[in-house]
Amino acid sequence: MLDSLIVPLFVTTDLPPSAELAEFGELLAETARVLGREGAGYEAFLAGKVFWLDQPDPRPAGEGELRFAGMLGYLAASGTGHTSREVVGDVRQAIGKAVAEHYGDVGVAPAVFAIRDQDVRERTPESALYVDTRDVAAELVSATKSYL
Repeated sequence: MLDSLIVPLFVTTDLPPSAELAEFGELLAETARVLGREGAGYEAFLAGKVFWLDQPDPRPAGEGELRFAGMLGYLAASGTGHTSREVVGDVRQAIGKAVAEHYGDVGVAPAVFAIRDQDVRERTPESALYVDTRDVAAELVSATKSYL
């Protein structure tokens, strides 16, 4: 079995009004594929659910204010020697960079932090959309999915 650290995670950010929730979720999941410094990175797997934290704006897309999106889920970091703080810092940096590159400057960096396992289960809306990182080590997937 692959050694891994599982961290319950909450991600929130503002997105342009034209952003699609599924696209945002895929961006988060794929961003978490490899974390850490180049050359010394480690494989990771993110599984969770994305959702809007605000009501839809009745104005046509592109004319409204920023939308507020969130994701609750679990991040599995492969290997030994990781701390939750280091893993969250690595995924925060990766997600911040990916969101900025994909959506441009939305005024604030995404908030990414560890939360209690219980909060993931209790606070995820039923209507949330499931996302996960594709094509990663099966051991990371099975270790993480046991938490879902």
